[in-house]
Amino acid sequence: MNTIKEEKISISELESWLFEGANLLRGVIDAADFKTYIFPLLFYKRICDVFDEEFQIALQEADGDIEEAYFRENFRFFIPEGCHWNDIRTHTENVGTALLKGMQCIEKENYKTLNQIFGDAQWANKDRLPDELLNDLIEHFSQHNLSNSNVEPDIAGRAYEYLIKKFADESNKAAGEFYTPRKVISLMMRILKPQEKESVYDPAAGTAGMLLEALNYIQHHGGNINLLHLYGQEKNMTTSSIARMNLILHGREDFQIIRGDTLRNPAFFDEAGSLKKFSCVIANPPFSLKKWGEEVWEHDPYGRNIGGIPPKSYGDYAWVQHMITSMEDETGRMAIVLPQGVLFRKGAEGKIRKKLIEMDLLEAVIGLGPNLFYGTTLAACILIFRAEKPEGLKNKVLFIDASGEFKQGRNQNELLEQNVDQIYSWYEEYKDVEGAVKVASFDDIAEEDFNLNISLYVEPVIEEDPMTVEEGLSRLKSAAADCTKAEKHLKELLSEYKVI
Repeated sequence: MNTIKEEKISISELESWLFEGANLLRGVIDAADFKTYIFPLLFYKRICDVFDEEFQIALQEADGDIEEAYFRENFRFFIPEGCHWNDIRTHTENVGTALLKGMQCIEKENYKTLNQIFGDAQWANKDRLPDELLNDLIEHFSQHNLSNSNVEPDIAGRAYEYLIKKFADESNKAAGEFYTPRKVISLMMRILKPQEKESVYDPAAGTAGMLLEALNYIQHHGGNINLLHLYGQEKNMTTSSIARMNLILHGREDFQIIRGDTLRNPAFFDEAGSLKKFSCVIANPPFSLKKWGEEVWEHDPYGRNIGGIPPKSYGDYAWVQHMITSMEDETGRMAIVLPQGVLFRKGAEGKIRKKLIEMDLLEAVIGLGPNLFYGTTLAACILIFRAEKPEGLKNKVLFIDASGEFKQGRNQNELLEQNVDQIYSWYEEYKDVEGAVKVASFDDIAEEDFNLNISLYVEPVIEEDPMTVEEGLSRLKSAAADCTKAEKHLKELLSEYKVI
């Protein structure tokens, strides 16, 4: 067995080491499934190392009394005898079965906080995960001690986020289900401005990136992150487990991530049985979801169809209406990422859009550049809603064309910090900017039949070509000469190869 290193680990060392572990799966497991196996192993190792550290602290405080040191209250998560990471290391055969039993044992012992947190990976499937491969993985993750003294929660959390991003890059299309570019989230959070003692809710939580950015925002502005209440719901079991692990590795415990189908079976309610309301509601739900639950919305018991029932083939406005219904009545605000088709599609969506505008809930429409999101090259948009708009913003909608605000990438475009700053400044200034921003009145939008296509409101800047007539004629003659020369060369080639 490898010797465990007991020194502090830098963030770069940790990131590199963790990704090396993922590379052991390459060729055996599809890149889109790396997260299913690597995250539970990392989490398992981390909580066992922290448990050992907490035991040593408790033992010292108990003056060497082992029985007293093992009191449950001394530990954040209790690791029962026989279920420790080191117990798994002793197995050379049926490693997957031992690993699965260890995980289930820990989940049962810490039911309130860790129930089903390790997901549903098929650890005992030897065709997919032979003993030799699992032994290699376990030994790789055994190289470092991941206790708090070696790896502080912030470092562990950042490394975890690094892996989420790397796995998103690897799997690309499949990543759209669980990963939102962090600069997009940063922009949305700057607009929502969550405050201490408020609540933040993500009904399509993914890996909890939105909720973590809320914590980052509070911390950056000098607030107490422990006073922010976090809620999320996520349909996919693996992804919801990763979200919970992500928040725990960032040092948080007082959050609620519920696995389930938000549109069919929302998870959060108040004491009266109505949908719970939150200060900030934020999401990047699946784009244009089909079979989203239209059959239950006709008589929705939660009253979410405030503007009408979305079509079967597009669930976008189901998410919008669920989130609006989940906003606090006066101070609630929300931000949602959607495909730009929601701005102009007609039929049922057009009727819902008209109703929401008439209710004066829509504050801003922000059009983003293309190819920023995994799984689609299309340009998306961010819609901002408020339960109660400030007096000066009533019966108005801010349109921002940020389609040119991105860094061109080889496979994926990227929103940079300066792009976020520019878009946010346009939002904050709330005034017309030629070619970029338009403050449209209710009458302006009604004239366009409640079509929110950004190009109807923000006209592009047409730059005049300073070229003179003489220069134009000169360029035309030059181009004609080049064309004649190319045509002559082509005929020579065709003649040489006896084509003509």
